[in-house]
Amino acid sequence: MNANEERSVKLHSIVESLGLEIVHQSSDYYDISLSSADVNRPGLQLTGYLVEFPYKRLQIIGSVEYTYLTSLDSKLQYERFRGILSYKIPACIFSYNADIHPDILDLADYYDKTVLRSPAKTTKLISDLSDELEYQLSPRSNVHGELLEVFGIGVLIMGKSSVGKSETALDLINRGHRLVADDMVDIVATDNKLMGSAPDNIRHYMEIRGLGIVNVRRLYGTGSVKKVTQIELVIELEQWKEDYEYDRLGLDENYIKMLDVKIPHLVVPVRAGRNLAMIVEVACMNQREKNFGYNAARAMTNNIFHKELVDESDDLV
Repeated sequence: MNANEERSVKLHSIVESLGLEIVHQSSDYYDISLSSADVNRPGLQLTGYLVEFPYKRLQIIGSVEYTYLTSLDSKLQYERFRGILSYKIPACIFSYNADIHPDILDLADYYDKTVLRSPAKTTKLISDLSDELEYQLSPRSNVHGELLEVFGIGVLIMGKSSVGKSETALDLINRGHRLVADDMVDIVATDNKLMGSAPDNIRHYMEIRGLGIVNVRRLYGTGSVKKVTQIELVIELEQWKEDYEYDRLGLDENYIKMLDVKIPHLVVPVRAGRNLAMIVEVACMNQREKNFGYNAARAMTNNIFHKELVDESDDLV
């Protein structure tokens, strides 16, 4: 999917994910879609001011709004809430398991609106809603490859078929690292980061040519797998090209763009005798050092340059 393509998520999916209670269900409940991660606390709207009302967002009735609402006489409560429900809002959510006045439910029935309730505090509810909406609405795609967490670094191993991706991943699991996804990797872009996971139906499984399908979690234990990880490095395996000049210093920083997010990218040639798992391990440790601001190639180059300057100054003395 293109990173700029607008996504939407069904309201019922958010309700199920967060375990919200359905107090009143509208007739179009399963058709309601959300296209914004923003929510609204209609404090101003409860005073009767409805100009620029962001009605397309989920409406959160927190403790402050609820306290103000219940301080009004019943007739005014009815009128103020009627103003909100008369708009085409996706749903209204009460926090703190608040008691909802029967008049409000009558209005919800009349205007055919969904009313939800949560035991969570208002700030926690808004945080959970925003996080879930942000995740569900984020640009996403999928790629073929192996995704593992190696020394705390999420590494995506890519390459053509039969280049050795699965075997390298299996070797890394044997070394104590964790599998996230084999063959198909689902990617989500959020907060300028890429998060990767496996499709639910193939999570924890690996296909090894000549061996078949294995369940990594059952063979190696729960510590050998992880559900999701940030992708911080992409390693592309390719067959060794005799006439190609591969990078030997690593001074140049190469990147690959996925869902408009730039990720460090290395091309590792494959040939008999190369320990690919060890190379991936070193690449991940080196990337971790770069994340902390240290670049070994630049440090060595600076050392050589500094020594040459010192030698030249000694010659002048």
